[in-house]
Amino acid sequence: MSASTTTKTDLAPPTGTRSVLFNVLMGLTALAVLLQALWAGIFLQHDGERDAASSWIDVHAKGGEVAIALALIATVVAIVKLRSRKDIWIASAVLTVLLVAEAYIGGLIVDQSKDNLTAVHVPLGMAMMALVVWIPLRVHKAATA
Repeated sequence: MSASTTTKTDLAPPTGTRSVLFNVLMGLTALAVLLQALWAGIFLQHDGERDAASSWIDVHAKGGEVAIALALIATVVAIVKLRSRKDIWIASAVLTVLLVAEAYIGGLIVDQSKDNLTAVHVPLGMAMMALVVWIPLRVHKAATA
């Protein structure tokens, strides 16, 4: 029988100090995107009755603004601190642009009653959910390689 030994380096966190701030910001962005889906589900259950759902629509809109701000800050951090990781800062920038586009589409749905855009808004939100999970996984994979 052979006994395995664990060294102190085996217990070290897989991410470097350069990516800790980025990971925190991206984690908060992921939380904001997740909450967007929750809040959307709450007001979508009202079957188009905007007056009954207006407070949740406002919460959803403010949450979108928070998600955009967090993604933008994360993108700046990625460009400054993870400059060599072109895949990470480009993906972060794409996420930020998609969040802005999503907010614009959401504004059209609410302000101009373009409810048919919901068919774009919801799947785009799900795609952003995948992206906001993929980015930190990519950082982690590179840090452990």
